Amino acid sequence: MILLSTSGLTKQYSGLTAVNDVNFSLPQGQIRAIIGPNGAGKSTFVGMLSGKIPSTNGTVIFKDKDITSLPAHKRIALGMAYTFQITSIFSSLSVHENVALAARRISNSTDSKTVAQRVADALDRVNLTDRYEQIAGDLSYGHQRLLEIAMGLAQSPSLFILDEPTQGLSAEEIESFIKLLKNLAGDTTILLIEHNMDVVMATADLITVLNFGEVLAEGSPAEIRANIDVQAAYLGTVNA
Repeated sequence: MILLSTSGLTKQYSGLTAVNDVNFSLPQGQIRAIIGPNGAGKSTFVGMLSGKIPSTNGTVIFKDKDITSLPAHKRIALGMAYTFQITSIFSSLSVHENVALAARRISNSTDSKTVAQRVADALDRVNLTDRYEQIAGDLSYGHQRLLEIAMGLAQSPSLFILDEPTQGLSAEEIESFIKLLKNLAGDTTILLIEHNMDVVMATADLITVLNFGEVLAEGSPAEIRANIDVQAAYLGTVNA
């Protein structure tokens, strides 16, 4: 089953084309990575998928529904969750209060036991249980990133979009993140935008490469590593 697809998705800014005519298809249950050099259009593309950025042309289909014109909060209600490059947490609230807000947002549940269980499960999956009462703004940047992931998990998403999730994480935290993604396989569909090629190659079922706002290549990790065009455009510029 195809969970998410785009047709001719395009974004222009005053004559500058950030994303150009992208056709994309994401099967349910897959871990898909999107890679490419800085300025390739990755975050713009994801912003259009999530409803944060309006498209200039093209369509976005999610669960067989045209969501192109839907705002972000309605896409969340349909089963999308996302984290972006800049953390989006409530810094004055505790860790568990942040996750509880996310859990209530998707379920509209006032059942304290249900919310508490969602919070506990999400924090356990990202290894933040011991920081349950800590004020979110006092966390390290890496732990704030993990908290944002926990907030997404608490929504039990059908599609979890992660934009540079390992940015700011330590080597140990990155290893834990890789394990987390592998454990999530089958529970939710994951769209991963990531510069850390070790993470991409260790977790992705399929990789889509963007360059100058267009799809340059698509394939398995082994196929992408061997692709001469990808090597020239991107892999030769990063520590792969």
